[in-house]
Amino acid sequence: MARTLAQGPVTPAPVRLARYTKADQEEILGVGDDPFGVAGAGLAWLPKEEHFGARHDGRLVAHVGLLRLPVAIGDTETEVVGVGGVAVAPDMQGRGLARLVLAAALDHARTLGPQHALLFCRPPLVALYQRLGWHPLDTDVLVEQPGSRVVTMPLRTMVTPLRDDAFWPSEPVRLFSLPM
Repeated sequence: MARTLAQGPVTPAPVRLARYTKADQEEILGVGDDPFGVAGAGLAWLPKEEHFGARHDGRLVAHVGLLRLPVAIGDTETEVVGVGGVAVAPDMQGRGLARLVLAAALDHARTLGPQHALLFCRPPLVALYQRLGWHPLDTDVLVEQPGSRVVTMPLRTMVTPLRDDAFWPSEPVRLFSLPM
């Protein structure tokens, strides 16, 4: 008899997704106007280019998206791997799926060149990401918005190294794009 996630430690394998659609997001999070709880920030967001997920009984239950983005840290222009669209189906939370798909996505991100991955999250999620190896920045982060506006990111910015020798300096940060 096959064990299910609810019965024990069986965990689905993370997979790279060929695409990720609104229907896929709704399969994970359900239908809603603000599935990530960030609409109040009033920001425009970039779609991710690469996607990782996990399926359980044929259903997509977790997702992480990635894309490379230009950034300045102080006077140094570089790139980061932006991480976004992190989602775990509400009925599947607490089973390590966020860790699973983030690990797969970050393994791939290490092949892309940048030394750090960066994400934006709501304050209640900071502790989760810290347990997963992310570090909150103690500086404001500027991001671009439509109409050539540059705004301060109202969500918490977190980074994680993609290389053992990576160092993130304590300097002002500017993302030269919409956030992801």
